[in-house]
Amino acid sequence: MLQRYVLKEGLRVVVVFEGRDAAGKGGVIKRITERVSPRVFRVVALPAPSDREKSQLYLQRYLAHMPAAGEVVLFDRSWYNRAGVEKVMGFCSDEEYKRFLEHAPDFEAWLVEAGIILIKYFFDVSQEEQERRFHKRLSDQLRQWKLSPMDVTSFQKWWAYTEAYDKMIQATDTEPAPWFRVHADDKRRARLNCISHLLSMIDYEHVQFDAPDLGKRKKRKKGQAKKISFQHTVPESY
Repeated sequence: MLQRYVLKEGLRVVVVFEGRDAAGKGGVIKRITERVSPRVFRVVALPAPSDREKSQLYLQRYLAHMPAAGEVVLFDRSWYNRAGVEKVMGFCSDEEYKRFLEHAPDFEAWLVEAGIILIKYFFDVSQEEQERRFHKRLSDQLRQWKLSPMDVTSFQKWWAYTEAYDKMIQATDTEPAPWFRVHADDKRRARLNCISHLLSMIDYEHVQFDAPDLGKRKKRKKGQAKKISFQHTVPESY
């Protein structure tokens, strides 16, 4: 299993998930993490920067979340916010945007040289499928929370995002840190393809699970409680 190999070898892995809104990034991250230890696989989904963070170096807050030995960090969106939403929405200056595209490849090359395994995925969905998913969110109360004002804007500014992402890929698809497109119109296939590819990107070996010996329960000592005395219990409605 990859998880045991990462622990045994002390690997440091960073996986970047970028892509169109409603393309299914969160879904594949959920499928990856639901069967592994949160002590090994850690999801980083940063909110908008605080006033203090805005005054720092742009990449500074991302460096704080880089993995230690034996960790896999999954970035649900990443430093590439600057090349996508910040560029399209005017949240950064043209000079800041230009500097990012120039320096991001050097930053990533430095991460790789430092021994981090860096894998970048872009989830690409068609206009028609994105619109279908947005309408589904509108009509489903369990999904309405997923539709934010930024999603609405991204829907309306499809071509502006297309241009921004195209420039981003051209400037930052490098040999040390290439981009991998995930065709995401079919969610299930996208998840399977992405997970399969992720496993193929790390040359891991099977690590035997050393099953612990449970032994026998110790006998209750005289005077020890026979059960836990609860004062309140959740009603068994089902």
